[in-house]
This record gives sequence, structure tokens and C-alpha cells, in this order.
Amino acid sequence: MNLRRLKNNNHFFILTGGPGVGKTSVIDYLQNKNMRCFKEVARGIIKMQLQNDGEALPWRNKDLYKDLMLDLSVEDYIEANRQDKEITFFDRGIPDTLAYAYLEKLPITKKLRFYVQRYRYNTTVFIFPPWKEIYKTDNERKQQFDEVIRTHKIMIQTYQNCGYKTIIMPKESVEHRGEFILNCLNN
Repeated sequence: MNLRRLKNNNHFFILTGGPGVGKTSVIDYLQNKNMRCFKEVARGIIKMQLQNDGEALPWRNKDLYKDLMLDLSVEDYIEANRQDKEITFFDRGIPDTLAYAYLEKLPITKKLRFYVQRYRYNTTVFIFPPWKEIYKTDNERKQQFDEVIRTHKIMIQTYQNCGYKTIIMPKESVEHRGEFILNCLNN
């Protein structure tokens, strides 16, 4: 990947990490501070597929789930790009789909590589580390904690290989984490 030829969308910021590490709570906090935010598509896919007895679930058809996750992440990116150039936060980004493919040993398609390279975010990515004390499973989140740790490692590696700089979030309150992000943007 020729990173020098890629154009980053400097007002788009990704919050990422394994499941159940507090990303969505911080996205909600930032949204309550009148920041523009896009919710995680993966959890929405799972909810929709469960309601419709669909196949695109990580425990039924991982490849179909990956493809749907990519398509909806690209839609969010395009939608955000149509709006004013204000700071925008994403609960996961397009490279998360690539990390998921690596995690699950799924084929890396040309389409996936294209979108990861073409639709770029700010080079600073906020990664939420595994945090056992806050981790919970539910109907949409079935992973054991060891998979959260594996996901974290693959996320860091994937984002760094794609030319992003990763900042590991502190294990603090939602408010502190939200302010940490906002302070990073002001420096």
C-alpha cells in the first residue's frame, strides 16, 4: 500500500477496540457534547439479523457478516463526507472489517482492500483496550474475554499496518475518556 498517495480525511476520527470495552458509551458521551457521531454498524447488523432470523451473523455466516459490515461502514463514511467538514467520530471504521477478516481468517477481497485504502480517516485512531471489569456478554456480544484480547492485538496491528497512529485509551470513567479524546484533538 502506497501510503504517501492516500488522502486522509482529517476530521474523521475512529474509536475502536474489541467488543465490550466502552467505545459506545464514549460515543454517546461525545454525542451529548454535540459532536457528530456514527454508531457501530456491527452491533446493528446483529440486532437486525436476529430479528429477521438472518444468516449474516458472526456465529452463522462470518463472511456474509463481514461483507455487510463493510457495506454499511462505507455508507456511513460516504454519508459523513456529504456533510460539512466538522469533526466526526465513528464507533469503528472501515479498517475494523479488515481486522475482523484477519481475526476470523476470512478472505481479504479486492473490494475490502480498495475501501480500506480509498476511504481514509484521520491518522490518529483511539483504541480501547480490553477491560475485564466492564466486559459483559449479551444477545449480540457472545465472545469470551480471551477473544477480546486477541481482537485488541489484531486491531492495533491492522491499523498500524494501514498507516494509522494508535492511541491506547486509559481505563477511566466515560467522562474522562471523552475528555481525553477531545484534549488530544486540541493539542
